[in-house]
Amino acid sequence: MTDAEAFVEAVEEDNQTALSRLGSSKSLYADTDGDIDTEPVLRATADAEHAAWQTFLEWADDESYEAAREAFETTAEEEQGHYETVLDHLGDEEYEPQEVPALHEYLRGLESTVERVGAFVGRILASQRSKDQVVGYFVGDADPQTASVFREFGDDLDAQLERATDLLEDVCEDEDDRERAHEAADGAIEAAYDEYVESLEAMGANPKPVC
Repeated sequence: MTDAEAFVEAVEEDNQTALSRLGSSKSLYADTDGDIDTEPVLRATADAEHAAWQTFLEWADDESYEAAREAFETTAEEEQGHYETVLDHLGDEEYEPQEVPALHEYLRGLESTVERVGAFVGRILASQRSKDQVVGYFVGDADPQTASVFREFGDDLDAQLERATDLLEDVCEDEDDRERAHEAADGAIEAAYDEYVESLEAMGANPKPVC
């Protein structure tokens, strides 16, 4: 096992409960404000994809480390493609997200390359769980074609994780860097989880049991 693989495993282990709940059916309930139907699911997905596009575009614009800049640019292009694909399915080309998810508010507050790469990993791990729920929704809605589209988004996340772990090997020069990266990964997952909890509690739902 490489250091980067061990890093990902450690982040998953440290955030096991949060990631498990972000991967539960209540995650989609929280994202859609309790309205789990096709249009709200697509709108919530569009919001997430748009936020990711803008986050990685912003990171690429002011990143001095070339390999990281290239990785962020590639990821921004992928997320832009995701966003445009979701708009096609939504059938509303004029739809514009109004809010930035807490996860991306957190990401945009990071300035160092080490922290960004660590948080990149955390964001992917959280997003993999939410994407699985979107796929599950369309499978349950007997819409295998749309489910297949979102499975492809998941494939892109797998590629992003490989991209992020390659960067970890490059930018983390010592144990202090790895600790900073780990803290940033934790912070990204915590931001997503805290918003999940707040959304459910606002609707009077218990965020703790996994469904």
